[in-house]
Amino acid sequence: MSTSDAVVVGSGLVGAACALALARAGLRVVLMGGEGPPGAMGDDWDSRIYAVSPGSRDLLDGLGAWQRIPLERAQPVVAMQVAGDAGGRLAFDALEARAEALATIVESRALAAGLWAAIAAEPGIELRVPARASRLAVEHGHAVIALEPGGELRTRLVVGADGANSWVRRVSGMPCRVQPYPQTAVVANFTAARDHRGVARQWFRDDGILALLPLPGRRVSMVWSANMGVADELQALDLPELCERVREASADVTGPLACITAPAAFPLRLQYCRDTVQPRIALVGDAAHAVHPLAGQGLNLGLRDVRGLAAVLAARGAERDCGRLSLLRRHERARREDVLAMMAVTDGLQRLFSSRLPGVGALRNLGLSLTGQLPLIRRALAQHALA
Repeated sequence: MSTSDAVVVGSGLVGAACALALARAGLRVVLMGGEGPPGAMGDDWDSRIYAVSPGSRDLLDGLGAWQRIPLERAQPVVAMQVAGDAGGRLAFDALEARAEALATIVESRALAAGLWAAIAAEPGIELRVPARASRLAVEHGHAVIALEPGGELRTRLVVGADGANSWVRRVSGMPCRVQPYPQTAVVANFTAARDHRGVARQWFRDDGILALLPLPGRRVSMVWSANMGVADELQALDLPELCERVREASADVTGPLACITAPAAFPLRLQYCRDTVQPRIALVGDAAHAVHPLAGQGLNLGLRDVRGLAAVLAARGAERDCGRLSLLRRHERARREDVLAMMAVTDGLQRLFSSRLPGVGALRNLGLSLTGQLPLIRRALAQHALA
């Protein structure tokens, strides 16, 4: 049986990007998971959307995926406006950040289509989808993944890109700190009466954090990180009632709304693994960390993991064994600061705007407004979003 350089477990967005990046780094890669290529794009819209940073866009472009996404399904974000729950305001834009856009809003299905089209053109990737693993063993010089109902894969490196409930992480025994948030993300897409002009908006409210992200045309995508009880209430509303509830909650910036996707809900949690590598095993994306969606950086963090791992392995020089722990530790150290910083920001903001302690509301809104009045800090925030 031949031994591959890497098996990427998990064929979602991060796993597909990882397989492409490692193949471009010169590795012989096997991509396995439960998801195959998405179906053809139709006129309907995917309720799951992502804010792709310019840095992530550059990675996807270099992998041959971005240029395969239909332009009519992508919407640049040229400005961001944030409102506190007691009058605080913060705004920044792409012009101030010296960029064409702060991010690009793309549906999950469109991103998957671009990635799988690039995979189809990449000879260095062997596909095992759909596939299910039953056992993982690390042996001398390689790892073995047993498949159901039979067969096995031998490889020098196993990359766990299989999501927040990662099988690779669990069977490897890597500890992970999990803190559920008392919020659920309710997502849906709408047509709007007013033009969004490429502006993303966010409101910190007593009942959670509401974001409206621009989609192509007069469409917006809602991500409402709603407090417990409110999330159930939103999902129970008839669609016209939901539209009116969102219009009122967003200060009528959209005008009347009409639903184009039914609402879907996702539980939220903070998740962090101190150790993301072992001999012949590395975790990337949600398998290694999960953050609150208020900054829209979950996918971008995962793609930065991919970019970092591929860079380390491409630069390994005479060290041909891509699964050696010393090599993987180099990647882990390089990624730690970025991940911890994003976790601190998102978790800190969630806690700050959830606090009901006397005086905290006035202080947090004052801080938000003061930040908005300091150009250097605004520019720094915008530049971080571009990574």
